[in-house]
Amino acid sequence: MALIKDIAKVCKSKNAGPFDLTIDVVFGDDATFDRVQATGVLCPALFARLYGVAESDVLFTPYPAGRAFKATLPRLVAAGEIGDTDVYGAQQHAPLLDVDIPL
Repeated sequence: MALIKDIAKVCKSKNAGPFDLTIDVVFGDDATFDRVQATGVLCPALFARLYGVAESDVLFTPYPAGRAFKATLPRLVAAGEIGDTDVYGAQQHAPLLDVDIPL
């Protein structure tokens, strides 16, 4: 088992507009990306569970050429609205960091 924060080269979230958030998980080499992809752990269901959204609302894209996985999902609070504590989406990837990947 390995935590995403220990095997991902980059794990970041970014504001994809006032209503969406994009999370990128990038690996440093093809072998790690391939092993993570083969586990099936990174998938729409995981993002839905971690972020409290419907699985059907998660746009999930494996991107082998970039050794990355990209997930776009609805922001729970629209950017700039009352209650928005992370206007730039900079910390919303945190729930993902401690996910175990069985490598």
